[in-house]
Amino acid sequence: MPDRCDWCENTFDQYVRYHDEEWGVPVHDDRVLFEFLILETAQAGLSWSTILKKREGYRKAFAEFDVEKVVKFDAEKIQQLLNNPDIVRNERKVRSAISNAKCFIEVQNEFDSFDQYLWSFVDGNPVQNEWNNMDQVPATTKLSDKLSKDLKNRGFSFIGSTTIYAYMQSVGLVNDHLTSCFRYSKVKNAN
Repeated sequence: MPDRCDWCENTFDQYVRYHDEEWGVPVHDDRVLFEFLILETAQAGLSWSTILKKREGYRKAFAEFDVEKVVKFDAEKIQQLLNNPDIVRNERKVRSAISNAKCFIEVQNEFDSFDQYLWSFVDGNPVQNEWNNMDQVPATTKLSDKLSKDLKNRGFSFIGSTTIYAYMQSVGLVNDHLTSCFRYSKVKNAN
């Protein structure tokens, strides 16, 4: 069995697959960037395992993360979402996902893609950390503070610095795999 980051040891298969296949891999597809934005904001105050278990429910409920469809969700659709046990039924988070879709499209229009906007914060290259243990991995950084502040100024919600740092990790803006993890080198060489 390969060495992995401590946070995914002794968990369920979906969690391990997420670590082994997705976490930290640079993402440049706006649909996937929107997906992780919805999932990370839904996670605020909850465990990531809870969100992963509901990921397929989110995919179905949020139109396969098609931002152009999500932005059109109306009061009836919001009520359907609030009655959907396959997602986190928090009204503020549901409404935030829809309003964030509007902000996401505005960023796409300004920068040609959300990808170009997001990756400009790291000059197009992932931050490569070299952590030896999980105690070294921060919850926030100056970069996550800066990105969070910019997103808030653009009208996004549920995007505090801790949420944004987790987002940066999930979409590969930062490589926070431990150096002992079998994924560290693979992710470091991906872009």
